[in-house]
Amino acid sequence: MRRIGHRIFEEAKRIIGIFAYLWVIFGLLILHEHIVLSRHGLSYSFYGLAFINAWILAKIMLVAESMDVRPHFRGRPLMIPILIRSCAFAALLVAGYAVEEIVLGLWRGETFAASLPAIGGGGVSGLASAGVIMAVALIPYFTFREFGRVLGRERLRTLLLRGEGAAGLPPEKTAEKLREAVDGPGREP
Repeated sequence: MRRIGHRIFEEAKRIIGIFAYLWVIFGLLILHEHIVLSRHGLSYSFYGLAFINAWILAKIMLVAESMDVRPHFRGRPLMIPILIRSCAFAALLVAGYAVEEIVLGLWRGETFAASLPAIGGGGVSGLASAGVIMAVALIPYFTFREFGRVLGRERLRTLLLRGEGAAGLPPEKTAEKLREAVDGPGREP
């Protein structure tokens, strides 16, 4: 029973972390949209969308992250899994958002065609723009995740919040481990 409780607690921490990150990103995107629309005399004030979308898409990301594909990336520089995961999850989030909008539209009694969202202003270019924005926005998230995997989550958290000395490594060892994590073992800078 204790293991189950620990597992539930760990999963809750993961989904809250994903949710918080997505909420900040979506909140910034909505704030940007508000600024752009207000320059043209249009108002936009539905900030609850960031909260709702972040929660729904955090659940999607949590499930997708559980399908671990790390063995394919072993021995490669960390930039490869960071970029691939950012792009793949961006596509997943854009698709999840589209499905969510379609389901909501159908629930409101709209036709399927009327329920299709105009992502990024509509069309292929709008969809591509939204995908690129999401992929770039996810790079810091996956960078943190990959560095946490390589260095250890607790050590990374300690490095970020308390400094190198508190992590139990001298500064040159910390830099060496980070360099090795990015470049791969045995490579010279």
